[in-house]
Amino acid sequence: MGALHEGHLDLVRRAKKACDKVVCSIFVNPLQFNNPEDLARYPQQPAEDQALLESVGCDALFFPTKQDLFAGFTPTTYDLGGLDRHWEGPSRPGHFQGVVNVVERLFFHVRPDAAYFGEKDRQQLAIVQFVAKNQHWPERIAPCPTVRTADGLALSSRNLRLSDGERGDAIVLSQALLATRSLAFKASVNDTLAAGLGLLHAVPGVQVDYFGIAHPETLEPLLDWGELTEAIALVAAQVGPVRLIDNMTLRR
Repeated sequence: MGALHEGHLDLVRRAKKACDKVVCSIFVNPLQFNNPEDLARYPQQPAEDQALLESVGCDALFFPTKQDLFAGFTPTTYDLGGLDRHWEGPSRPGHFQGVVNVVERLFFHVRPDAAYFGEKDRQQLAIVQFVAKNQHWPERIAPCPTVRTADGLALSSRNLRLSDGERGDAIVLSQALLATRSLAFKASVNDTLAAGLGLLHAVPGVQVDYFGIAHPETLEPLLDWGELTEAIALVAAQVGPVRLIDNMTLRR
């Protein structure tokens, strides 16, 4: 959605290694915002974004207007397989339907062979993968690892709106996930979550929306590890003016 950073450029580099041509789309999608103020304040810097894409060898920039992208289009209500039942779903009603609808429009106009998505938006990635398979979309969905700063903060366009102090507070999200990962499959799920929550609640500037551990395929909250060898820890929190999300894979 623009305001590109190293995480986006990493997607372009990965795509260039596997594909003959790489197209980057930039579109701040109104369908996925349930808060009009958030949409109005979303950072946009088209000239800087174009220069960054040129610097990493992107072949084309698809930068449509809302009128062009949605011409003759009626939004579809997709089966999301229940993957929106928890986490971002309750916090942002309609968000994932908006995401999937705009992804379909971007695919319709560009017709890529493969589309590269960052794992930072893990729930979004899972939903796009599900819909692509369920709808028999021809595009291959290629997941890419989250890119972080040296101190662990997941790169996000929203980070631009953090003050220095708020950015320092935001680091606790990744610290909480790391604490969870260190205990995963060794302690109980509840004790593992408690370790991360203790860190989050110790920072007054961070207001937790959710912090949980989910099944890696269904994204349902876990009560115990069972026979799983992998799980996902997810967090969302308000830090200053922005809501940040992050996640981390937990392995036995």
